Amino acid sequence: MSSNETAQDLEQQKQFAAQGVRVLIAGSILMLLLGILYVWSVFVIPFKELTGWREESIKLTSSFLLSFYVLGILAGGKIQVKKGTSVVCLVGGLLLALGMLIASFVPPSAPWLIYSYGIIGGFGVGMGYTSVVTCGQKWFPNKRGLATGISVFTFGFSSVIFAPLVKSLVASFELVPTFRILCVISLVVTLAVFKFINLPKNMQQGGAAAKKLLEKKQYTTPQMLRNKNFYMITLSLMAGNAAYFILNPAFVTLMRDKVVAGGGSLEMGVQLGGLMVMIAGIANAAGRIVLPILSERIGRKTTAFIIYGLTAVCTLAIIFSGGPVMIALVAIVSMCYGAASGVFPLLTTDFFGIENFGTNYGAVMIGFAASALLFPFVFAPIQSLEAKFIALTIVAAIGSTIILFAKEDAAPAQK
Repeated sequence: MSSNETAQDLEQQKQFAAQGVRVLIAGSILMLLLGILYVWSVFVIPFKELTGWREESIKLTSSFLLSFYVLGILAGGKIQVKKGTSVVCLVGGLLLALGMLIASFVPPSAPWLIYSYGIIGGFGVGMGYTSVVTCGQKWFPNKRGLATGISVFTFGFSSVIFAPLVKSLVASFELVPTFRILCVISLVVTLAVFKFINLPKNMQQGGAAAKKLLEKKQYTTPQMLRNKNFYMITLSLMAGNAAYFILNPAFVTLMRDKVVAGGGSLEMGVQLGGLMVMIAGIANAAGRIVLPILSERIGRKTTAFIIYGLTAVCTLAIIFSGGPVMIALVAIVSMCYGAASGVFPLLTTDFFGIENFGTNYGAVMIGFAASALLFPFVFAPIQSLEAKFIALTIVAAIGSTIILFAKEDAAPAQK
């Protein structure tokens, strides 16, 4: 009897895993689309040429994208509990498409309306993102690092595809038609995959790892907000990502200015900047899958400490670099940012349980939003590149240190 039950359990786990693979594939395809969030730097120069608006003002669209992305994570986490992840993914993808469509109608006389793309598109991306990551962790309780890594890897790898695609489309059709083409792509991809992205009906079918995960205390979001670990994790995320948020929208222009200052041509600077965006995208994606898997071995806190420590060192070194060395340093910062995107969802589950992950991670990501919105404004008045990057180095070092103060609860599961 016992052997029959064991065989039945193994077959059940096998079927559970097979269904999880299908969900993970569909979710990864959607993530590949949603990752277009990270290529705004490629739009900056074409939008300036179209509207004549200041580059710094255009770059702020990236801050709106990232901030409303976090609000989308919060909303998506709540909605998926009642309506399911498929519905949330559908709405998220449609909002991204709507944001693209609105961007195509922004008149040169009112360029600030491009922020509506950041608000609507960013919110939609966040909704889809939280649903896919939640599904990955719940379908693969024994391989959460791998499943989360794959999901966020495709999100980061998106820029490797979309950066050259957007450049090619703008060169061939100009900016306005490019937004409309991307709108159609968003619609097609979303409608093709959203139905396949579902949560398991019974997570315990995932075996011993699932049962162990469910035995831990499952914090509600209000309970988590009363726990000091929430603030350690959130503040670490906020401080550690600051350098990337300053660098990301300026990848192309930073390299362009460095090349021109060194006597190179403007065209060469822009080309190298585009190359840097692609390489940073590859590094970002690699960090998302390699470091979450590594964190299974060395621990989440240790991994977080390392990635933000590396961010601090490389941010400081960028001051003295140029050409290939600067590309390599920016790639490492991007890799560390990508790694945080994979490790912090796992940290959230480790500390606060899997049951309410969607809304809990949305709350943790408030640190992400604060970083994306606050630091560009704080550092904008600093004209000296050296002073700006030294300050960012200090902030990253603080992020690296704070996470060490988080101590995992040994509390039993709630009855």
